[in-house]
Amino acid sequence: MNGGVEDRVLFEDAEIVVVDKPAGVIVHAAPGHETGSLAQMLAAKRPGMERAGSAQRPGVVHRLDQDTSGVMVFAKTPRAYAALRRQFEAHDRVAKTYLAVLHGAPKPAIGRVDAPVGRKPWDAKRMAVGGDDAKRAATDYRTLGRANGLALVEFRIETGRTHQIRVHAAHLGHPVVGDPLYGDAARDRRLRTKPVRTLLHAVELAFDHPVTGKRLVFSAPPPPDVVYAG
Repeated sequence: MNGGVEDRVLFEDAEIVVVDKPAGVIVHAAPGHETGSLAQMLAAKRPGMERAGSAQRPGVVHRLDQDTSGVMVFAKTPRAYAALRRQFEAHDRVAKTYLAVLHGAPKPAIGRVDAPVGRKPWDAKRMAVGGDDAKRAATDYRTLGRANGLALVEFRIETGRTHQIRVHAAHLGHPVVGDPLYGDAARDRRLRTKPVRTLLHAVELAFDHPVTGKRLVFSAPPPPDVVYAG
């Protein structure tokens, strides 16, 4: 991680810490990735943070995939953890905006995908529209730019299903560049600049402060690999 996790902190007070997660870093420990998670690195310098949630997932109230970069908030105290979890589970006070590079541009250029997402019956690691135990998933999108057969698209998600944007982009027929699960490897290989990760970035996150109730909005500029298509 270039510069270390502390250099990626966007905001911090006694209750929360907001960071710009780099691509390639896991959010919390998992089988095969027992060390080196973002949550562990943050908790190592914040005594008491391990009490916010669990020892394996200190402060974690939401997550981004390992390849996805961008804004995340972590709780530092149990009360912040409980309040943020309620917000993220209710979806009504949390606003998430992402940027993605897609193969081709969706039509219409501005639209909405309202299609339930669940797990594929034969592959527990993959999600699909209409999969097992599918739950409602709503995604608004807006095409920002096009170049060389690619499109830079803004996504705003109303719900927070696993892999929601990636699944909905593929459902539109325009998968996220570099996506190993739902993408188009053949088209990835033909690109002049080969993607080394899924080109998805959490550019903005808004929520209410878990203790004061103040509305907070944080943003993280997209890295170069996400904007070259624009």
